[in-house]
Amino acid sequence: MSDIYVMQRANGDVFTLDDNGRFRVPIFNSTRYGFLSRLRNLGMLLFKPVKLDSGLLKQLVPTGSAAEVDFWLVSDPFINLNQGRLIEPAQLAVLMGSSSNLKAVLGNADSGETPSMINSEATAVWEDEGGRSSKGA
Repeated sequence: MSDIYVMQRANGDVFTLDDNGRFRVPIFNSTRYGFLSRLRNLGMLLFKPVKLDSGLLKQLVPTGSAAEVDFWLVSDPFINLNQGRLIEPAQLAVLMGSSSNLKAVLGNADSGETPSMINSEATAVWEDEGGRSSKGA
């Protein structure tokens, strides 16, 4: 498959949603889908699509936090972000090219560190505009 994109702000924050204590990272098939999605979800206006690579993935899923971060494929940029599809770590590895370095990042679960690149302000703005932070398919 082609590249996978996440929404990132200039300061390095990646757009995430709080999902009952877990972090949901919306991912997109193209930069176009990311840009179109941010038009519908005003909490993402300060974010731009960037390619998800193993370096960025290590920042999103630090050692021990693989069980706390979900990746949510948004296949239609005009739908509510809750209507995406949960992507399992193995599926994400296949989508990203299945490198051994990537599998090591996704399989880590050794310590209790939490993700540091969470933008709760954007989530609050998005929720104020009618968004819900719950899993809904």
